[in-house]
Amino acid sequence: MKTGIRIHTLALGALLALLSGCSLLGAKPPAALTHYALDDASAAVAPAPSARQPAAASPVIIVNPTAAASGFDSARMVYLRAPQRLEAFANNAWVDTPARMLAPLLVQALQSDGSYRAVLLAPSAGKADLRLDTSIVRLQQDFRQSPSTVRFTLQATLMDNTTREVIAWRELDAVRVAGADDPAAGALAARLAVQDVLQQLALMCQAAAVGWTPKSVAN
Repeated sequence: MKTGIRIHTLALGALLALLSGCSLLGAKPPAALTHYALDDASAAVAPAPSARQPAAASPVIIVNPTAAASGFDSARMVYLRAPQRLEAFANNAWVDTPARMLAPLLVQALQSDGSYRAVLLAPSAGKADLRLDTSIVRLQQDFRQSPSTVRFTLQATLMDNTTREVIAWRELDAVRVAGADDPAAGALAARLAVQDVLQQLALMCQAAAVGWTPKSVAN
C-alpha cells in the first residue's frame, strides 16, 4: 500500500514539474530596454559664424558638473500626459543621466566658439578665470498635444572665479516638435532642443568673454 502511495506521489511531482517547465517555456521574455543618447553625431554643435582662434589674453573657463531638478536627475525618459504629472517610459531610457551626458556637450559648445583660451571640465587642476554652473530645469516629452513636443530648459550661471562675482545668469529654453508620438522621436527632438540651448549658451558665454578683464580680490 505504501509503495503505491509513494509511486503516486512521485508521479504527481513529475507531472507538476512538467507543467511548471511548460509554463516557463511559454512565458514571454521581458521587453528589451532601448537606450538613447543626447550626443548624436548628426546633431553636433556647429561653430558660431564668428568663431575664431582665441587670443592669448582670452580667459580660461571651467565647466562644473551639471545639476538637475528633482524628477530629471535619473536616466528615465520623462513625459507628460497631464499638467504637473511626470511619468517615465517603461522600456526606454537614456544611456546615462541627462546631466552627465550634457557635460562634454557644454565643453564642445564653448570650444567651438573660440572665445576662450581653454575650456576645462571639472574636476581639473588647471587655473580658470571664469566658472560655468548649470542645472537642468526640465527635459520632457509633452503628449498633451499632437504631435508631441520636447522641451529642454537649462539654468546657467557664469561667475568670475577670482572675485565670485556673477557675470551672467540666464534660463535657456528650447522646444522641438517630435516627428512621431513615441520615445524614439522624442529622443531625436530632445537632441535638437539641447543643441538649440547650447547655441544660446555659447552666445551668452561669448559676450561674457569679450567683456572680461582680469580682476584682483581686494585686501
